[in-house]
Amino acid sequence: MTCFNPECQRCPRLVDFLGSLRKPYHDYFCAPVPAFGDVMPKLLIVGLAPGMHGANRTGRPFTGDFAGVLLYQTLYDLGLASLPTSKHADDGLQLFGVRITNAVKCLPPKNKPIAAEIHACNDYLQQEITCLANECQLLALGKIAHDAVLKSYGERLSAHVFSHAAAHTMPDGRTLFDSYHCSRYNTQTRRLTPTMFYDLLAHIDCLVNINNKSMLGLGDKS
Repeated sequence: MTCFNPECQRCPRLVDFLGSLRKPYHDYFCAPVPAFGDVMPKLLIVGLAPGMHGANRTGRPFTGDFAGVLLYQTLYDLGLASLPTSKHADDGLQLFGVRITNAVKCLPPKNKPIAAEIHACNDYLQQEITCLANECQLLALGKIAHDAVLKSYGERLSAHVFSHAAAHTMPDGRTLFDSYHCSRYNTQTRRLTPTMFYDLLAHIDCLVNINNKSMLGLGDKS
């Protein structure tokens, strides 16, 4: 097993879809998107899959599309990112104590991977988690990411019900935290508000001390 294969061909539908995009979007990344962030994180954030005009364009998770707006602004507010926005892969953005990945590494049609694709990509996620230090905790953005993390552990989905701000203990002692996905739909409908997301990340930071800054008050908005 390997954490990432930039030339992965496991999913015929995704391979064909990315291939169909390379000519009309010749300057897009259009390939499996690697994880981004601190190489020794205390928090691994797991999203769903690359967005068409976001990570699929830029080659970096949650970069260049609406879904990353709330995520990176919140990380910046907590002192976990060097910039409040993530626009392109060479913008100099750094993450501190945080790493971001996706349950599915390739862009799926209509942003909806099928079960076989989530399954095919799951051992990459499993190895990503296994390679982390024991003190690194997990945050799933949305139910699909939540289920993918549970699958990587061989856990029954019914034993850990997804709910915003819920926390689940994994077999290796890590905690899996849940959040609604920071998608345009969730933020515009107010299912997920900036305050809700900030409060959850601040709570995790308080528990984990993600960048060794909490004790200095650098994670405090006031």
